[in-house]
Amino acid sequence: MNTSSEPCPAQKLLKILSGKWKPQIFKMATHKPVRFNQLLRDLEGANKQTLATALREMVEEDILIKETVQEKPLHIEYTLSEKGKSLIGVFVTLEKLSEGDA
Repeated sequence: MNTSSEPCPAQKLLKILSGKWKPQIFKMATHKPVRFNQLLRDLEGANKQTLATALREMVEEDILIKETVQEKPLHIEYTLSEKGKSLIGVFVTLEKLSEGDA
């Protein structure tokens, strides 16, 4: 057991994925690429600044990939990175535990 003052890897992961809207963003991005305005509409109570901060942090932590789509109109989509995809099972397990099914 690591007894140093450094956080354990699981603690670091939980910190990365916790925060306003991050679990919901993650869940939505598991199904298909998502756009900022779509998230803003679908996440009731979300505001632009908080949503932008959550997306930026998830991109910085390599959970999401931010891609400019060269279609008209030009837009940005967020998709799960390989690291993000590897976390889908973790989220499924957490959902089952929260529902008492695990």
